[in-house]
Amino acid sequence: MIALNLRPTLQLTDDVFEQLCRQNPDLRLERSAQGELIAMPPAGSETGYRNVDLLGQLWQWNRQMQLGVVFDSSAGFTLPNGAIRCPDAAWVAKSRWERLTPEQRRKFAPLCPDFVVELKSPTDDLATLQAKLQEYIDNGAQLAWLIDPEAQQVYSYCAGQTVQRIDHPEVLCADPVLPNFVMDFALIWS
Repeated sequence: MIALNLRPTLQLTDDVFEQLCRQNPDLRLERSAQGELIAMPPAGSETGYRNVDLLGQLWQWNRQMQLGVVFDSSAGFTLPNGAIRCPDAAWVAKSRWERLTPEQRRKFAPLCPDFVVELKSPTDDLATLQAKLQEYIDNGAQLAWLIDPEAQQVYSYCAGQTVQRIDHPEVLCADPVLPNFVMDFALIWS
């Protein structure tokens, strides 16, 4: 991950950032709350495989429950602090999503997802990801999981609580934020 501070030469407004993303569709870009442009390398194949598994589990649960909307890593969200972030997987409650206008839905939705998952790649810095997960919680996420496949650990961030590190869970429950959602880690750990 590379952070580029473009100030004072370029004001990275929402419109400029959106245009930059459109003109560079092969890049994975985020914007920090401080206005830094963050370029992230593409995920390796093994990380992509694991990410599909966790996203598939979340999507299947949501399809059955119909309580919200699920997003993959290509979706960006404008957080209340001004950052534009793209979590590996995210879920927004239906009532919050439906309050957005069609225009807001087409762009980087101006909200923080209720549930966020980040999957650590071998090239990711753990401390940087931990700060990113805390940023989600500070901006309104109710639950956020940082999954570290190499260490077989999950860091669970829950609004109003201290971060929990869970070593090698077989499953993990997301109640009450996602009622009856249980993530199975069998494929993620393999």
